[in-house]
Amino acid sequence: MNFVRRNYKQLTLFVGVCIVVLCFMINWSQTEDIYDYNRDRTRREDFRDGNHRSEVQKSGPDVTNSIGGAQKTEGSQQLADAQHRIRELEAKLRRLELRVPQRFPDVKFLNYKSRKRILVTGGAGFVGSHLVDQLMLAGHEVIVVDNFFTGRKRNVEHWIGHENFELIHHDIVNPLFIEVDEIYHLASPASPPHYMYNPVKTIKTNTVGTINMLGLAKRVGAKVLIASTSEVYGDPEVHPQPETYWGHVNPIGPRACYDEGKRVAETLSYAYAKQERVNVRVARIFNTYGPRMHMNDGRVVSNFILQALRNETITVYGHGKQTRSFQYVSDLVDGLIALMASNYTQPVNLGNPTEHTIEEFAVIIKELVGGPSHIQQVAAVEDDPQRRKPDISRAKRNLGWEPKVPLNVGLRKTVKYFSRELQRTSHAERNVYTPALAIDANKELADTHEP
Repeated sequence: MNFVRRNYKQLTLFVGVCIVVLCFMINWSQTEDIYDYNRDRTRREDFRDGNHRSEVQKSGPDVTNSIGGAQKTEGSQQLADAQHRIRELEAKLRRLELRVPQRFPDVKFLNYKSRKRILVTGGAGFVGSHLVDQLMLAGHEVIVVDNFFTGRKRNVEHWIGHENFELIHHDIVNPLFIEVDEIYHLASPASPPHYMYNPVKTIKTNTVGTINMLGLAKRVGAKVLIASTSEVYGDPEVHPQPETYWGHVNPIGPRACYDEGKRVAETLSYAYAKQERVNVRVARIFNTYGPRMHMNDGRVVSNFILQALRNETITVYGHGKQTRSFQYVSDLVDGLIALMASNYTQPVNLGNPTEHTIEEFAVIIKELVGGPSHIQQVAAVEDDPQRRKPDISRAKRNLGWEPKVPLNVGLRKTVKYFSRELQRTSHAERNVYTPALAIDANKELADTHEP
């Protein structure tokens, strides 16, 4: 039994040794094959490289040119990639430039006791934007509310982003809930084509809109200035027109939506003053002109200047003997600010008492602009006032205000603005009339003399 076990162990050991030897021999054989294969592959590659160099040497210029063409193609691709990267960098620089803080006109610094929060309705319009400029330069916080029917963002774009300025796209026919100290209520279309375009909306703006502004003034205890108009006098039978004159207005004529709308606005103002103790001011504004006037507002100044600049016929409606008085916009803004700062609560005329006939005014524009335009009379318009001249004795006495800018000086600035506007061919060509820094009328006109 022990003999059998001993033989079995020896047999097992022998078989294990045989398996190890067999594995070793198989591994050695595979290693030799791999070595031979690698050696043969190396020889074949060396042989091919040698043949390739020989062929290149034999083929001469043709192959050399092919290689050079490939190098040129690679160079062109690298140049295109570099140009693409440059364009990307330029785009990034433009985006970074937009993040650079905008430069604003210098404004006066007021502390929290002196600085007011002032709301200007219609502040993106012709008169409103000039008023905004003066209030901003004075250091106040200004909130502009406009529905942009006749106003334009371009009129106030130089203030957008300033910490003291805010622009709200809003129609004052709808209530507005903000906190302010003063309200300049200028919102309303003011030229015949604009206020006749939608008479019902004109009436609503001057009635419902005025109620909303007076209600806001009542809630927050703000002082409110209502911008009325010389149109409340209608076609006057008293000349010049004092504030005590009640007017001569056609209540159902084409101008009635504006004339009667402003008359109701005045009535509302003094009803709120008496019943609700609202602190109101009323300015009756006469004809005003200057930069930022709407190009197609249909008024005398804009019509005549555009027709003269385009070498078209200057059209005078009617016989041309109707009279108007024209004040420059900076004079009006000074009067509005003076009225708001005063303690005077009765209506005040703000206009230039220097009177001109429409025919005289057409001649002045023609001579100022030059060109081949001639003056032609056409049919008169309905309800066109025959005489218009303000009595400004109340403004002189209570505000210490009177217009300073001579007609020819203001017209030159207006013509220059209109000329640039006509030269624009794209939106990128800006024609922005930015305010001068705290320049009074005398300094502004020092280098200009009326002919």
